[in-house]
Amino acid sequence: MAVQYHLMRILLVGANGQLGRALQEALSDADCVALDHSRLDIARLTAVREAVQAYRPDIVLNAAAYNQVDAAEQDAAAAYRVNALGPRNLAVATAAHRIPVLHVSTDYVFDGTSKRPYHEFDQPNPRSVYGASKLAGEEAVRALNPRHYIVRTAWLYHVWGQNFPKTMCALARQSAEVRVVSDQYGSPTYAPHLAAAIRHLLSTEAYGTYHLAGRGGTSWFEFARVLYANLGIRTVVKPIATVEFPRLAERPRYAVLTTIQDPEILLPPWEEGARAFAQQMQV
Repeated sequence: MAVQYHLMRILLVGANGQLGRALQEALSDADCVALDHSRLDIARLTAVREAVQAYRPDIVLNAAAYNQVDAAEQDAAAAYRVNALGPRNLAVATAAHRIPVLHVSTDYVFDGTSKRPYHEFDQPNPRSVYGASKLAGEEAVRALNPRHYIVRTAWLYHVWGQNFPKTMCALARQSAEVRVVSDQYGSPTYAPHLAAAIRHLLSTEAYGTYHLAGRGGTSWFEFARVLYANLGIRTVVKPIATVEFPRLAERPRYAVLTTIQDPEILLPPWEEGARAFAQQMQV
């Protein structure tokens, strides 16, 4: 039986992020209560319990995250507060009312040493504070609410917000040549595609862990080249090695995501996301 979204009340936290915005659009026919950090600090258990009690949702979606990967190395407490304590609180509050919770996680839970794409049952081994805090959030949700969906995604972007494609567009306006890392591989994910997949997932009641990311894999360098081609940008893209662009947090060298779950919830190939992004940027 198809889910009647207009009869469903959804509590969405992290509403002002890239995914939060996309989810509001994808679930526009539902009764969606969308809260940003100013309206709900998920690291405060009392506040989370009060929100669940007040809104009585049919499901809670957690799109909130501390995703400043390098800053997390210097302020681990801030990362764990949002990425681990927050999901723990949501799981506790929803479990008390037998309400499902969907929590969004990341490819950074893996170490990036694999020679093949990571699926849902591969062993996490984060190499950064950000990745470790996101894994801690996953573990808390699994332990505390059996009615959970954990959605790992990667390289998320949208026409709204700050992200790699928007940065590449800004750099193209400033220079005739940009240098982009070519030895890190992942799965670029267009936020509206992810939101549509999450909408589908909510109808399954098949709780568990899912990898939902742009299908296939590519490097940051190739991603930039494809973006520029779709946008008609003539700026030259030059490949560089990770060692030429040092960062505080270690990035997974190879973190392409794949799934062995429901084949009906596959995202489009990552190239389709790049085309959709370019079309929206040119509107």
